[in-house]
Amino acid sequence: MNLISGLGLLLALLAGGAAFYLLTPRRYESSSSVANSYDQWTEDGILEFYWGEHIHLGHYGPPPRRKNFLQAKADFVHEMVRWGGLDQLPTGTAVLDVGCGIGGSSRILARDYGFEVTGVTISPNQVKRAQQLTPAGVTARFQVDDAMALSFPDASFDVVWSVEAGPHMPDKAVFARELLRVLKPGGVLVVADWNQRDDRKVPLKGWEKPVMRQLLDQWSHPAFASIEGFAEQLAATGLVAGTVTTADWTRETLPSWLASIWQGILRPAGLVKFGLPGFVKSVREVPTLLLMRLAFGAGLCRFGMFRAVRANPTTSAD
Repeated sequence: MNLISGLGLLLALLAGGAAFYLLTPRRYESSSSVANSYDQWTEDGILEFYWGEHIHLGHYGPPPRRKNFLQAKADFVHEMVRWGGLDQLPTGTAVLDVGCGIGGSSRILARDYGFEVTGVTISPNQVKRAQQLTPAGVTARFQVDDAMALSFPDASFDVVWSVEAGPHMPDKAVFARELLRVLKPGGVLVVADWNQRDDRKVPLKGWEKPVMRQLLDQWSHPAFASIEGFAEQLAATGLVAGTVTTADWTRETLPSWLASIWQGILRPAGLVKFGLPGFVKSVREVPTLLLMRLAFGAGLCRFGMFRAVRANPTTSAD
């Protein structure tokens, strides 16, 4: 095959991937649409091959610096632990990891900090894979559960932890209340999430509206909260002692979007492993990744961090 023919084939494949992208949106319909999406990604193994055991962004700073893609993801977990003050907690602390994926964060929390971790996800295939990846002796267990209606009694955990699960939640106020409901008085909630700019202050306009529509439609997201809005919803539960602490980690996580695309180029073994169908499926995600980079880089989206302490029953939550 000469160079021109090779370029023609590549362009045809890219065009096919783009058409597939536009014709097959994965719009949020119900919790089952989220579960089905993650079940499929987990079953075929493509996401794990390229993203490793952490299905979340990496931490590259500050200031942002070049870093191994997979190491940045593990570093994110440790940075979140430090930011939330969880490194000051004793071994044996009971942690609930809401939206645990295939258990990457849960295993670090159990192995490196000695916590007793329960990871929950709405995807049965993710639970199965998380169990397979967790060595004997690591105090992390996994089960299927719905973050909008957690099966645990009130005040069950010392820490509730959640990374990038919020965009899949159709009612952010219900999600906020469930996270705090299962937290013991004095316990700590630490959440990391994709958020959009607070459109109460600066409404979406022009190119921002179709971009946001694609970000919602392509990855089964009903809506993004703003950092300010979700902090208000946490406080509105009446279950927070003092104020909700927030931070913006957009700068620290921004390199992840392009780095995830580069994984496909740097690891051509994936084409052999998953064949043409896997290649097309992977190429299908490139437009969304590029739109995510655009949105987060331009300020349309932000990466929000949230920390709250559960109020004691006799303590005012104002």
